[in-house]
Amino acid sequence: MSDFHPDWLRPAFSVPGVDAVMTIRRGGFSAVPFDSMNVRDGLGDEPSAVARNQTLLAGAIGVPPVYLNQVHGCRVVRLSQCDAIGDAPLANADASLTTVRGVACAIQVADCLPVLMAAPGGVAAAHAGWRGLAAGVLEATLAALCEAAGCAPSAVEVWLGPCIGPRHFEVGDDVRSAFGHDQDAGPGSANVLQTPRFAPLGNGKWLADLPLLARDRLGAAGVVSISGGTWCTVEDASRFFSFRRDRITGRMVAAIWLRG
Repeated sequence: MSDFHPDWLRPAFSVPGVDAVMTIRRGGFSAVPFDSMNVRDGLGDEPSAVARNQTLLAGAIGVPPVYLNQVHGCRVVRLSQCDAIGDAPLANADASLTTVRGVACAIQVADCLPVLMAAPGGVAAAHAGWRGLAAGVLEATLAALCEAAGCAPSAVEVWLGPCIGPRHFEVGDDVRSAFGHDQDAGPGSANVLQTPRFAPLGNGKWLADLPLLARDRLGAAGVVSISGGTWCTVEDASRFFSFRRDRITGRMVAAIWLRG
């Protein structure tokens, strides 16, 4: 693990045999405006730089990350070692899980919320933008992981990574309605009066709190241990890519795997 960039985020799980990491924008080979650890091709970055960044990450974690063609939905795929073969096609999905060693579940983000889950004998990763979150991607991922690992939701530990924060995530009435928020209360929330999930801006606009919305749904689904969700991609331009801030930018990756 000595090859990790010192500033990459290291989610801590108490579940034995689980490791995880989230890259930041530093530590790679891409040039401006993808500087420097962009892990996603097809955005305008030099393909050879993206390939070097992906190779760097795989070498650092010691297992191949399996990426997805993320479509802002709620489909979950179960990964095997066959999915780690270099020319394997990307699945159209927004979450993955595995119960085998030698493969890492990987999610690419630049404002959406990356969510990592660890259970005894299994791990999962989910891409939770507002559309996927409202559609139930976290509940679907949790249910699939619990079924595969043979555990209850209360045995699953969840880490929320950096995403667009509540001071910058301006949304319309359509987003608020998608979460059923006729009031400030969120499903399963115990402190809705102190921390509203949608703060009014006027003229049908709101500031949404994506991490709290995720916590609401995870808590309602039976998750007890939830950490992270304190970083804002928009506010910290030195560490994080942000599509809403920069438009032309790279992608970070959150990965989780079972140690061999």
